Amino acid sequence: MARYPAHTQILPRLRRIEGQVRGIARMVEGRRYCIDIVQQLTAARRALDQVSLKVMSHHINTCVSEAIRKREGAGKVNELMQTITRFVK
Repeated sequence: MARYPAHTQILPRLRRIEGQVRGIARMVEGRRYCIDIVQQLTAARRALDQVSLKVMSHHINTCVSEAIRKREGAGKVNELMQTITRFVK
């Protein structure tokens, strides 16, 4: 299983999102305006989606492409399609 560039790209983004979610929790505790909270939730979800796309892209370029080169790609492609289906729901 290939490792993705976690320290340089993924982890810093996840830490930013973590801070964003903590901020949203403070907004809820402070009884901020509902629409402001929803806007921040939307931004956090989009940020997580971008991280997911980055990880999926890396998976395609490493794990899936390697399996295809070895002529063992059907299972990886099927797994990827299931993941994409869950992602877009």
